[in-house]
Formats: sequence, C-alpha cells, structure tokens
Amino acid sequence: MEQQDAATKKNSLFVGIDLGTSSSAIVDSNRKKFWVESYVGWPKDFIAAKVLRKPVLFGSDALKNRLSLDIFRPLEHGVMKEGSSKEGESVKELIHHLISLTKPEKDVPIYAVVGVPAESFKVNKKAIINAVSEYVTSVIVVSEPFAVAYAMDLLNNAMIVDIGAGTVDFCIMHGTLPNEDDQRTILSAGDYIDNQLFKLLNEKFPESNFNLNMVRLFKEQNSFVGIAKGQVKVEIPIAGKLVEHEITDEVRRACESILPPMVETISEMIAKFDPEFQSLIRSNIVLAGGGSQIRGLGDALKAVMKDFGSIQIKTVDDPMFAGAAGAMKLAQEMPKQYWEKLNI
Repeated sequence: MEQQDAATKKNSLFVGIDLGTSSSAIVDSNRKKFWVESYVGWPKDFIAAKVLRKPVLFGSDALKNRLSLDIFRPLEHGVMKEGSSKEGESVKELIHHLISLTKPEKDVPIYAVVGVPAESFKVNKKAIINAVSEYVTSVIVVSEPFAVAYAMDLLNNAMIVDIGAGTVDFCIMHGTLPNEDDQRTILSAGDYIDNQLFKLLNEKFPESNFNLNMVRLFKEQNSFVGIAKGQVKVEIPIAGKLVEHEITDEVRRACESILPPMVETISEMIAKFDPEFQSLIRSNIVLAGGGSQIRGLGDALKAVMKDFGSIQIKTVDDPMFAGAAGAMKLAQEMPKQYWEKLNI
C-alpha cells in the first residue's frame, strides 16, 4: 500500500480511536495508548459542580459520581443521538478527552481514524466526522471490525465478530474495503446479557437489593458459557446487610443467551458469500471486543456450528486496544488521495 509521504509522517501525529458503546480507546503514533469507559457526565446543579470541581467527568469518575451527574453513554445501542442536546455533545466531549490524554504538541497536524460500531458507521458517519474535526487536521471513520482486521492483517478471507456492549458487529474481509453487504449488526450483545442476568437474579432473589450497574460488574468478573470452573458467588445486600449469593447458573444462562443470534448471523453471512470461498471464511473467524473475553465462547460457537463444516475460531490478543491500534495503523498507511476521498 502506498505510504503517506515521509515529510507528512515525520511532522504529524497519527491517532486511532476506537469509539465503543462500553469503553473507548486511543493509540497514537508515539506509542501512547489510553482507554476510558464510555460515560460522560455533567454536574446536575451548582452544588454538584462545587463538590466535583470539574465541568465534565468521564469514565470511571463519571460512574463513581453518577448520582451528582447528568450522565450519558455517547453511543448507546451502537448509535449516537445527534443534535444540540447533551446526548449529542457527549460524543464530542469524549473524543476531545481521548485526544487530550495523548498530550499532542501544539500546532502538530493530527490525522485520526475513528472506529465505531457498524450501525453508527452507517447512520452517524457525518455526525462523528463533525464531532472529531474540530480537534484534528483530517479524519476518517471506519467500522470497528474493519479496524480490528487491519490491526491483524486479516484483510482477505476472514470474518471479524466484534462483541461490544450495545452491538455485535460482523464483517467479512475479502481483499478490499468492506461494503454494507459485508457487514451486519445485532443488538444481542453485552448490555443484553446484563439485562438478562438482572431479570434472572430478580426472579431468584426477590428480596435482594441490586442495580444494573452491580449486575454488569458481576458479569464482567465472572462471565462464562459451558461448564463452570467453580461456583460464582457474589455479595448482595438484603435489608442493608451483605449476604453471599450463588449465581453460577444465572451467569451461564445470561451469557449463553447471545449464542443463537450470533450463530444465525454468522451462518447467514457465510451462506450468502461466494461458495468457492466459504470454507476459507469458516476457518478464519476472529472474536474481538470486550465480549470476546467470555470464557468458553469460542469453543461453544464451534460446538454449535460443527454441522456447517470445519470451523476455526480465535480471539484477539488485546481486545481493549485492537481496534484503536488498527485505526492508528490505517491512519499511518492511508494514501493521501484516500483521505480526500473518504473524508466526506
């Protein structure tokens, strides 16, 4: 691939941003990398502003102080809410925060590639470009699974399955830029698991006191499918007193709830692909995103799909930064004419 000219590369900063529903990450060409949970919050009133001493909070700080904040997830359900409201402003604030973490030198040109959930890539591309453009010299928006594929050099005969909080994104790579027909999105993702687990725990422990954020932490610390390695036990208050609860079966059932729609989507996409190359795609399926860390997920998918032929499934080594690293690599290698062509 034609490279950026040497002078541009030497005097510019290239950044890759993975703008996710649950967490977002940035990697720059100086090897700096940061991530933050995708929450943005503004103080509710002057008391909150006085206590917090910050005009806007991000990530874990926002979650920790959420009772004092108007808090938003910029890409909830995989898409951004546009407009002048705080929902629309939250995307811009989060992107500005990520770029500021790298501490770019003043007046250095910044070239950014932003990976977003596939559905947001379809419907919010222009809005995201507008949100980023104030802080960078030039910006291109791509889908998250394509950014992961670029990081791993899986540009031909491969399928990326990016399991996020709001969506699961599927992308078939076949030696060219993927189009809409090569990509699919479903909503049975991390947030769906959280809601399923919340319902199951409510049914089993009606006297216990917990919220959805607590349930999300239970899942993140203990998620698995298939055979449990041991009992999953957590402490949940009952009438103000912490009591140990055994939730093994509930965690398994909640996590396994995303298997049927994933299998259906993978199977349909492969079936519609050129039959001569279907076996190559089946032998090169890669799980990415935070949901790829659900223990036993790859083996469970292989077991369910064994009747479709030989299946090979692997997981990215660094799900937190794979998308951002691929976006940064793409920013460095993108020929100049493609910046002009794609930044529209």
